[in-house]
Amino acid sequence: MKPGAAQPVDDALLRAWPLPPVAQDGDKESRGSVLVVAGSREMPGAAVLAGTAALRAGAGKLVIATPQSAAPAVAAAVPEARVIALPEGSDGSPTVSGLAALQEIASATEALLVGPGMMGRAGTVEFVRALLPLFRGATVLLDALAMDAVMPLGRFTQPVILTPHCGEMAHLTGHEKEDLEEEPFQVARRQAAAWNAVLTLKGATTAIATPDGRLWCHRSQAPGLGTSGSGDVLAGLIAGLAARGAPPQQAAAWGVALHARAGAVLAQRQGRVGYLARELAAEVPALLQALES
Repeated sequence: MKPGAAQPVDDALLRAWPLPPVAQDGDKESRGSVLVVAGSREMPGAAVLAGTAALRAGAGKLVIATPQSAAPAVAAAVPEARVIALPEGSDGSPTVSGLAALQEIASATEALLVGPGMMGRAGTVEFVRALLPLFRGATVLLDALAMDAVMPLGRFTQPVILTPHCGEMAHLTGHEKEDLEEEPFQVARRQAAAWNAVLTLKGATTAIATPDGRLWCHRSQAPGLGTSGSGDVLAGLIAGLAARGAPPQQAAAWGVALHARAGAVLAQRQGRVGYLARELAAEVPALLQALES
């Protein structure tokens, strides 16, 4: 498959594919609520980065659920969020005993992001498998370790977005990373259909595919985006856009584009590498306004 078969995610596409409008007289309820399940005792910052990015993308309300060892740090770092402390196992993953607190807010959640900064594969996969049925009314984004849930599940039965880079995709599929890098479009389309998910295969060339075979392509020369926490920001942006009412494929395309454009702004201001992931989200509101005007 040639890259030309994919529709480019550029300014023309974004302007022709506007996000759900923001009501002038609306409030935070009208822009949707996002639940970010993320972080761990070793990586509490991932929850902070993802949650902040969701708000910068325009989500109205933010709840962060994080293992109890990380909760105080996350609550202090994101005063805009309600923070739920989840019971955690010996490997640092949240346990299914914490599901009751999340079930209480499921019906009021438009978008659910799970995975950034989480620890403990077995415990995380068990938790995600039990969590998904509670959020059938929400758009779900699985990132980082939470994507491993696709291996036992095989195929999703609800709207799901997956955001692997080629290394993670190699782990999920058993293929060689180098082979995936050579055929990102073919791989994205095939696995989106197999998993019944919107697949965002990240890289300098990012392929976004839907289960029914639609395909978008975003190209960016932004080496500075290859930095710790950058993927957490991207996941948060996509979740925030989904909370606003964007369908999964639109949230993914816009999120990838905004993430890259934020990197470009920082590269021009600070240099091609060396800017921090936590600086990306603050550039997004102005970029959104420019594209939506």
